[in-house]
Amino acid sequence: MDFAKRIGAARRESIFNPDPQHIYVWCGTCVHGGDGRYYLYYSFWPRELGFSGWVIHSQIGVAAGDSPTGPFEPVGMAVPASGRGWDADCTHNPTAHIFDGRYYIYYMGNHGNGEYWNHRNNQRIGVAVSDSPTGPFERFDAPLIDVTPGGCDALMTSNPSVARMADGRYIMVYKAVGLTGALPQGGPVVCAVAFADSPIGPFVKCPDPIFSNPEHSWSVEDPFIWRENGRLYALVKDFQGYFTHSARNCVALFESDDGVNWRAGDAPLAFERTIRWDDGKAQQVHNLERPQLLIEGGVPIALYCVCAPYDDYRESFNISFAITG
Repeated sequence: MDFAKRIGAARRESIFNPDPQHIYVWCGTCVHGGDGRYYLYYSFWPRELGFSGWVIHSQIGVAAGDSPTGPFEPVGMAVPASGRGWDADCTHNPTAHIFDGRYYIYYMGNHGNGEYWNHRNNQRIGVAVSDSPTGPFERFDAPLIDVTPGGCDALMTSNPSVARMADGRYIMVYKAVGLTGALPQGGPVVCAVAFADSPIGPFVKCPDPIFSNPEHSWSVEDPFIWRENGRLYALVKDFQGYFTHSARNCVALFESDDGVNWRAGDAPLAFERTIRWDDGKAQQVHNLERPQLLIEGGVPIALYCVCAPYDDYRESFNISFAITG
């Protein structure tokens, strides 16, 4: 698969940040609701707290639109910080699915003492479930994916991505950070995989990491997995450009037959940090990441990414692209 050739040009109407003067927006993910509308779930936090404020103050909202590539308008909160327990202070990294008519938002939550690294290292993965795209969403008192002492995810878990496999099981690929690297960062930063018979788990982890760069401890993050034409595929941010054979922080394409053994695609560079606009212009940006796909009829129809155009993070927005082929 040459994923790069499937990405259409972006429309200006596909930019989403409903209040750019006052909030940062990150992490867009979309479902097609039973009412015919499209629902975009997104992370946001106050600009006055700075870009790194996501780790303590992010929450997940929901917007709606009549097209998979927008425009979208906010319609409420989806998964706010719970105020208690493991996800008391922050909800982030949503990835949304509809399984058997119910809406599932997998997300990262954390709690802490108000210090960046404390909250960062308390990240865990959870799920919220509803019969409606706008909620209310049922929460759980414990994480869906907690850390495993001695494992590749011994320090923290985040960036969940879930797909239903051909045999009916559910696969989750997620960001894992171990404890062999120096604290507070820890490391290595890799991805891990787990399987379950139900979308709410329990998920059984495989012990070994996937997408691991043998040349650098910071390998990958932000996976998105899907099933197409009998095979599993993944889009993953490649920190070092090791898999894409390109610049740092581009997005790589992987493929797998079983979800455990992954290989870089024949065309491993899924996309670079460049937006092609429908007026023919191309814009190089500082961040174009957190890829998510909307799947309909077994094929992707839209790609959602977050964009920070500048290295000082003065601006951020979600952006969507039509997918062809």
